[in-house]
Amino acid sequence: MKMRLLALCLILTSSFGAIAQKIQSPEEFLGYKPGDQFTPHVRVLDYFKYISSASNKTRLTEYGKTNEGRTLLATFISSEENINKLDEIRINNLKLTGLEPGEGDINQPAIVWLSYNVHGNESASSEAAIQTLYNLVDPSNANAQEWLKNIIVVIDPCLNPDGRERYINFYTQVRNQTPDLLSFTREHLEPWPGGRSNHYYFDLNRDWAWQTQVETQFRMKLYNQWLPHVHIDFHEQGIDDPYFFAPAAEPFHQDITSWQREFQTLIGKNNARYFDQKGWMYFTKERFDLLYPSYGDTYPIYNGSIGMTYEQGGSGRAGLSVLNSSGDTLTLADRIDHHVTSGMSTLEIVSKNALKVVAEFKQYYSRTKKNPPGEYKTYIIKSEKNGKLRTLEKLLDQNGIKYGYGVNRKANGYNYFSGKKENFQISASDMVISAYQPKSVLLKVLLEPQTVVTDSNTYDITAWALPYAYGIKSYAMKEALKPVLTTSPEISATLPQLNNQFAYIAGWNSVPDVKFLAELLKSNIKVRHTQVPIDAEGRKFDAGSLIIARTSNEHLGAGFDNIIQDIAFRSGIKLQGISSGMVDKGADLGSNKVRFISRPKIALVMSDESSATAFGEVWHFFEQQINYPISIIHSKTLAKGSINEFNVLIFPDGYYSDMISERTLEWVKNGGKIIAMNGAVTQLVGKKGFDIKLKDAKKEDKDPYASLRKYESREADFLQSSIPGAIYKVNLDNTHPLGFGMTDYYTLKLNGNIYQFLSDGWNVGVIKKDNFVSGFVGHSTKKVLVDGLIFGVQDIENGTVIYLADNPLFRSFWENGKLLFSNAVFMVGQ
Repeated sequence: MKMRLLALCLILTSSFGAIAQKIQSPEEFLGYKPGDQFTPHVRVLDYFKYISSASNKTRLTEYGKTNEGRTLLATFISSEENINKLDEIRINNLKLTGLEPGEGDINQPAIVWLSYNVHGNESASSEAAIQTLYNLVDPSNANAQEWLKNIIVVIDPCLNPDGRERYINFYTQVRNQTPDLLSFTREHLEPWPGGRSNHYYFDLNRDWAWQTQVETQFRMKLYNQWLPHVHIDFHEQGIDDPYFFAPAAEPFHQDITSWQREFQTLIGKNNARYFDQKGWMYFTKERFDLLYPSYGDTYPIYNGSIGMTYEQGGSGRAGLSVLNSSGDTLTLADRIDHHVTSGMSTLEIVSKNALKVVAEFKQYYSRTKKNPPGEYKTYIIKSEKNGKLRTLEKLLDQNGIKYGYGVNRKANGYNYFSGKKENFQISASDMVISAYQPKSVLLKVLLEPQTVVTDSNTYDITAWALPYAYGIKSYAMKEALKPVLTTSPEISATLPQLNNQFAYIAGWNSVPDVKFLAELLKSNIKVRHTQVPIDAEGRKFDAGSLIIARTSNEHLGAGFDNIIQDIAFRSGIKLQGISSGMVDKGADLGSNKVRFISRPKIALVMSDESSATAFGEVWHFFEQQINYPISIIHSKTLAKGSINEFNVLIFPDGYYSDMISERTLEWVKNGGKIIAMNGAVTQLVGKKGFDIKLKDAKKEDKDPYASLRKYESREADFLQSSIPGAIYKVNLDNTHPLGFGMTDYYTLKLNGNIYQFLSDGWNVGVIKKDNFVSGFVGHSTKKVLVDGLIFGVQDIENGTVIYLADNPLFRSFWENGKLLFSNAVFMVGQ
């Protein structure tokens, strides 16, 4: 009897053990097969949390929240042994890079990071993440259990939950009970702005280096604590496109190593093996290049990883099922299967080569620290515009790039603004960045004066150097210098407490200055600005400088000094006090050249044909960067009386069928201000009362054989007129309010539009001959981009129209453009 009971206990124990080992599949947990419907973000999180509690081979971390309050998380998957010493492995990995002290041991697992759904409507990605997670933790998957001994897998199931939910909510509300296969029907046509972008309509796959968005900021903090050896960014493309995986297309940036090229090819061949077995079509070495530094493939590459983009056909047009142009039906289940297969294939090949992958990673950092790439070994960023320098510090900190101060000596280097090698003086408050550091490759890529483009058929912009983007005078030196101080002596200095001042003056050359002005205006504090430079009490103040006088602010009473200084401190700007309204040179504070800044009442205009990203850049600037209230209105309301609630209308890039009416023109004449940006400028060409005209291309001698082109040369012929994104110097009239606070301005040209000089207005920003600086510009387009207008201002009776032919807020990293845009909003027309 006792033996029977013992046997029964053993059987029950064994059964309970088997039950404990059982992990629910996505279908069992969610209640439907993957691909039968889209999984809401909260249910994606539920499954990841469930697996975290059910498997001892995972560790989950919640790393942030989106603008709309959705959770961002990542799950680490490996063998139980590796999971139990996860932080030890992380620190050892950073030792391999030199970011933590110590040598580091290459006998550690390779780290593979899988990122899904950075574009919200590329919705198969998160579904694939769920299935990939299950495949890895499923005890019956013997291959995966073997791989996990050699690798740590990091899965981020959704980088852009807000965009994904926007898309899924749309699709769920409009889909037919049986999916409509016709691609032109309602369920396949997203309404504006679509689900691709985040809450502020930013493309998060262009934000890896710039980190302007909260999702990127949270993610990159975690990412840079780990620095994986391999990173895959899962995407979707058009419904007619087969699958894309590595190797990538040219151009490859010149600092991508032979190992990084070699191993992505090895991964691609393994992917091809599985796709071939299943008869799935794919392509490689086309379209998706490795140049622009702020992608989910290039940013990891410039940080020593093997970075790759995987693209599945589908995206927002695909829904649950769609008929493509080949007559084939593409289903969500197909899309999931393809992503899962490529992901698992990559994990297999990395696991088999884990030791080599880690050793090459260590060698990458060892080489770049001791022998940084490129001819320049030190970068000097001048401290003339301290607000911009503080902003640059933040960007460098976010990217783990080290810098310092405290050098005081003469030097010789390449002047970014003159394009020549010059002698110059380094002051103790200038930023000094040595290339001899772990992040030397990323540093070089972000600051290189000229981007080398070996193949001009690129997927994105081809120039981005930070000195041009920030508008800060900078030098690149071949000599190696080390900074003396870690903090600027100007920051360390204690500001004196000021009392009983006649007025306070603040500079006007950076976004913190704009934020300061915005806070003053919201607080109903009267602010003036000088339209000419002034000298007062031994100090110089440029045109545009903000003046807050005790006069006109009597309502603040005895608290005037403390209130103004407190707002300045919270805005991060430096105030100076003066004791008299009489100045030594320039205009006295009572002069008509010192004018009040009236509080603008702003409407940001949108239409169903606005560029969502351009719209979002303006929206984000006001709400998240300077915290100034605006209203958002549809262009159709302009013909109604609501226009009179505002004195500033902003039209981002896009088409507006109701942009100009008799009512709108009358509103301008009565004192209103229009700020037209990019494509919105072209809509004013030829309109009554507007002086803007496109500049015609220079006529070339007619060649009777010009139309005889080879079909195989069609891409090269297209490049003749292409400009994917290049930097041009702008000759700026900084005596005009649109140019206040800037001595040099560089624009990022994204199209070939250039305008004739205004005959009845102010030609504030123009491109002259030889103003090209960096990037790729097609031959025919380069010939057009000379002797024309980029930024102009036209007065129409009591109102103003501001033409911004290029986007000064591009992706929110073009820092100098933010001041130009702020001038348009706050300074012009005062």
